[in-house]
Formats: sequence, C-alpha cells, structure tokens
Amino acid sequence: MSDLHKEVSELEGRSATAARLFDIRLIIGGLFTLYGVIVTVAGIFVSDADMKKAEDVNINLWTGLAMLALGLFFLGWMKLRPVEIPPPSAADAAGPEK
Repeated sequence: MSDLHKEVSELEGRSATAARLFDIRLIIGGLFTLYGVIVTVAGIFVSDADMKKAEDVNINLWTGLAMLALGLFFLGWMKLRPVEIPPPSAADAAGPEK
C-alpha cells in the first residue's frame, strides 16, 4: 500500500508541474514580452526616413511598449494567481472501470 501511495503522489506532482508549464498565460506573456522588447528596440533606433513615413509618430516604440506592458501583465497575472490543481474525486481514487 505504501508503494501505491508513493506512486499516486508522484503522479499528482507531475500533473501539477505539467499544468503550470502549459499555462496559456505563460506562453502569451512570454511571446508578447519577447516581441515587445524587439519592437521597442526597433523603435529606439528608427531612421528619419521611417519617421517621415509615419508622419512623425514613432509607431514601433509605442507598439513595442504596449506589447511589453501586455506581456508583463500576463506574466504577473500568472505569478499572482497560479493554477490550482483540483483534488482527485472519489471516482478517480477508485481506479479505472472495467
């Protein structure tokens, strides 16, 4: 019985890790943060010709900062409100039906 409890607790730990790893907030937040940094850097090093095309609005800088803020919001949300794994129900504890 001890081995069974040990195996069940190990599987529960793996399930919790997988749920946190594939949290959509991590994926969205990470991508928006990465692209936000790239677009912000492109906005910082803009040429005068590009500024004239955009009617003197540095759209890359503003869009990059907005993407960076959104990405950090998602990452902060994930950190403050982590995924909670529900406890196994009675049907799950009984095992698979035959």
